[in-house]
Amino acid sequence: MTRGPGRQLKGRAARLAQVLPAGNSSAARTPFVLLVVLLLGGGLIALLLLNSALSEGSFRLTDLKKRTTDLTDEQQALQRDVDDLSAPYALERRARELGMVPGGSPAFLDPDGTVRGVPGAADRPSAQPSAQLSPRPSAVEEPPPSPAPASGTPAPTTSGR
Repeated sequence: MTRGPGRQLKGRAARLAQVLPAGNSSAARTPFVLLVVLLLGGGLIALLLLNSALSEGSFRLTDLKKRTTDLTDEQQALQRDVDDLSAPYALERRARELGMVPGGSPAFLDPDGTVRGVPGAADRPSAQPSAQLSPRPSAVEEPPPSPAPASGTPAPTTSGR
């Protein structure tokens, strides 16, 4: 019996050669090859899914950063409006529109109950703006002037009579 070209088997090897088939067997390699192919395919699919998830997260992060920038810009614009409306000249102008006048001289109470200073009534100032607070230009729009009185109502005059 020969197993392979030019080789003679003797003794125990010859008996084993009779029991075992004489060709190369690929049946034992098939499950291993299938396992390797499945592992490689599963790894590629997992990488594809991971890459897709990272891309989606990146797009979401970009959108959230843009939204944060827009909201920050809006917040800063609103803060500028609040600052303009809180400025002393704006508060004085609004108070005058509501008919308010600057207060007179104040009086103070000491802890022992004595009054320090002489209280005075508020004087109605002329239509001139206060000399202490000079108006500055503002991004806030001025309210429209009040409408003219109706034709049946006499207009106030400034003559000395």
